[in-house]
Amino acid sequence: MTASKLLSAVAIALLAAAGGAHAETYNGVHPLTSGASRADVASQAVVAAHSANPYATGANSGPAPVMVSTLSRAAVRAEAVAAAHTADPYAEGASNGVAPLVASSVDRATVRAAARAAAHGDALPL
Repeated sequence: MTASKLLSAVAIALLAAAGGAHAETYNGVHPLTSGASRADVASQAVVAAHSANPYATGANSGPAPVMVSTLSRAAVRAEAVAAAHTADPYAEGASNGVAPLVASSVDRATVRAAARAAAHGDALPL
């Protein structure tokens, strides 16, 4: 081994030793303060492992609960038919009913003439 390689190896070893001497230790976020014994924790783990998953959603959450209704099948069907025949409550302006007629002060013939002129590319009188 040459002297330069030996010198660089010693320098790297010294830097590593100096860096390791200044490293901090990590003690965790909180100190351990559990008062439960090892057997208590083991029994709680067994209970938790055999219980239902409280964080499961969708297909993993188990069977859906049975819904009990006080209405008969015919009453629910009648309500569905009535709802299907009413106006769409989510449509824009559905609660306004029929739009009122707006009276105009412009003659119908004037409007038609202006529309015809615009269709033919003529300039509209402003």
